[in-house]
Amino acid sequence: MNRRSMAYLLVLIGWLGGSETLAAEPAWMNSPVKEMVAQARAATKSITIEQLKKAIDDGEDVIVVDVRTPKEYEAAHIPESVNLPRGLLEFSIWSLVPDQQETLYVYCKTGARAALAVKQLNDLGYANAFAVDTGGAEWVRTGYPIQTAITDEEVILQPVQ
Repeated sequence: MNRRSMAYLLVLIGWLGGSETLAAEPAWMNSPVKEMVAQARAATKSITIEQLKKAIDDGEDVIVVDVRTPKEYEAAHIPESVNLPRGLLEFSIWSLVPDQQETLYVYCKTGARAALAVKQLNDLGYANAFAVDTGGAEWVRTGYPIQTAITDEEVILQPVQ
């Protein structure tokens, strides 16, 4: 396998979660966290992957925030997004986005962390924060370009048929 093929494979594994993709539900789906995520989704505004792509393509004045871990972000992320891990959100948002009126589109892998992050952002006074409801995994499945630090270029992954 050549270097470029290996890079694409690593990107795909990073976005889709490796062996977790093949497993049943993640463990948190059978815990109180499932209800927390459902409540956050019900209490916050969201957009679809298609709406996010359109906003980016139209050059809208938005900040796209990836709340996954730095390793996940490095493997693959939506071009021009910024990485602000959910665990650091409350401490770092102020330096990244001092204006609480800015429009923020927040994504993660599946939309769960994004919903929780947007709820927290709303509690902090960021009223124009939106969770991307299906997450970055859907971005890849749709065939939209991603940026990866592995090859330092945009790549397009084609879904396996």
